[in-house]
Amino acid sequence: MNGQNRKDIYPGLEVGIILKKDQRSGVITYGVVQNLLTSSAFHSRGIKVRLEDGQIGRVAEIVED
Repeated sequence: MNGQNRKDIYPGLEVGIILKKDQRSGVITYGVVQNLLTSSAFHSRGIKVRLEDGQIGRVAEIVED
């Protein structure tokens, strides 16, 4: 699953995000969603979230259990 649909993402979910500073390189940072920052139902580059450690980025992938 990709992170473009808001309905697929919720607090407590483990995701991989791309931080603003890593957009060129595409480095993915993993963590757990604290809250969602994008209010629209869909975003082409990924829903923006804040991780529990405070980092903010767009969801690149959802980690499956």
